[in-house]
Amino acid sequence: MVAGSPDSPAGASLPTALRLDAALRGRARIPRYSAIWLATALLFAVSPLLASGSVSRGALLSMLPFASILAIAGIGQTLVIQQRGLDLSVPGMITLSTILVTKLPNGDGGKLPMAIAVVAGACIAAGALSGFVITMLGVTPLVATLGVNALLTGVVLDITNGASTSSATNGLSRFALAKTGGIPNTALIAAGSILAVALLFRTSVFGRRFVAVGTSGAAGRAAGVRVKAVEFSTYVLASLTYGAAGILAAGYLGTPGIGAGNDYLLPTIAAVVLGGTSLAGGRGSVLATALGALFLTQLEQVVLGMGAPPSVQLVIQGSIIALGMALRHLPSSGFAGFAGRLVRAHSLFPAASETPRLPGIHRPGSRRDT
Repeated sequence: MVAGSPDSPAGASLPTALRLDAALRGRARIPRYSAIWLATALLFAVSPLLASGSVSRGALLSMLPFASILAIAGIGQTLVIQQRGLDLSVPGMITLSTILVTKLPNGDGGKLPMAIAVVAGACIAAGALSGFVITMLGVTPLVATLGVNALLTGVVLDITNGASTSSATNGLSRFALAKTGGIPNTALIAAGSILAVALLFRTSVFGRRFVAVGTSGAAGRAAGVRVKAVEFSTYVLASLTYGAAGILAAGYLGTPGIGAGNDYLLPTIAAVVLGGTSLAGGRGSVLATALGALFLTQLEQVVLGMGAPPSVQLVIQGSIIALGMALRHLPSSGFAGFAGRLVRAHSLFPAASETPRLPGIHRPGSRRDT
């Protein structure tokens, strides 16, 4: 009998260990976007202990609109990050949208459709400018979108002269504040938008090409995908989501200021990271981003309910975001990897009562000597 053959118990120990290692990894594998589900459930479970009434019906209904607006803006940031970019034009686009949708109608509900069309045109123009500068001129997304944000901020200041007193039309305010079946309309709009985008990118040819380009532009070009067209359209779609978030924010706030979008830049990035989308590009989940937005909004409500100062709020939020990023690495460095290393170590270094054997080495007197 040759040591290391299938008939040899000692020789079979290493392949068996490798199979056991693979089985442990398969059974202990954590779904890619499960961390944010667990973190959100845990947050809502401990919220009543940290801030009384933070999960009451009234508190949830007041929190959901803000989470929904952040989730809609997070859709665009998710798409951009999947293309290995980072969109810093979020504040300017949201602010400009709130200004246009309130100032152009000036209280006249009949002019609201025209104002929404102007907002859509401005979003397309801003997204196209970012996409052109990035894809055609080769400017990095960080610099290009920062420049577009400065341009949008300048337009806002020119329109408002530094002060905004215009209010949303009654129709827009009623819609943004109303509920359907007990659920805020903003949450229903967010859910519909997330579902539509998720289905588009999961089931369509464009979605598969989008993921391929985000994973590797060179591989996308080799497969015949128009990489620049995909990247260009990404910034246009993202800008439209910022515009939609701005319209809903204007209706909910009633009279938005000239800094209405300033609080959305870092939260959109944090929601994407918490959702599990890699900053290196490729695959992502707008649903996980929406859960990240819900997590961040509920966390802010809990921290405010505890009466903590802004400095403590920032520390807690930063710590939670860091924890969420660390949890994303559990599948590769958690229990499965540790158990697998133990199994391999045991197979390579047997107990003292056993005789170590290496494949290809035989003992005197074995069958191979006859």
